[in-house]
Amino acid sequence: MDISENTMTLQDKFRIIQELVPGKQISLAHVIAAPDEILYQKLGLNPNIDYSNSAIGILTISPAETAVIAADIAMKSSNVELGFVDRFSGTLIITGKVSDTDTAMRAILSYAKETLDFAVCEITRT
Repeated sequence: MDISENTMTLQDKFRIIQELVPGKQISLAHVIAAPDEILYQKLGLNPNIDYSNSAIGILTISPAETAVIAADIAMKSSNVELGFVDRFSGTLIITGKVSDTDTAMRAILSYAKETLDFAVCEITRT
């Protein structure tokens, strides 16, 4: 028996089960201040804004459905626009003035930590 036959025999004996077990966490919270116009275009975001005074906020949330709650908090806490929300991947993108985007991000992190008992990361900026 050669090595390839031996490998095939071993693989037949193993059963692999993959399972996603998400934690309760916000693993990315990033604010891009004064992003380049091309970034808005590539992301399909509202191009009719003052780019020099704007920001993009990006969050990754698990479990993914929590992105819907985070989007609601963002919209109610400051004057931001919803750029993208995905309840399947847990991605949230918001846009607005730098101060409004920062306020929304802080409100989301605070609610997630204090009310939902999530592990949250720090807000990073570029």
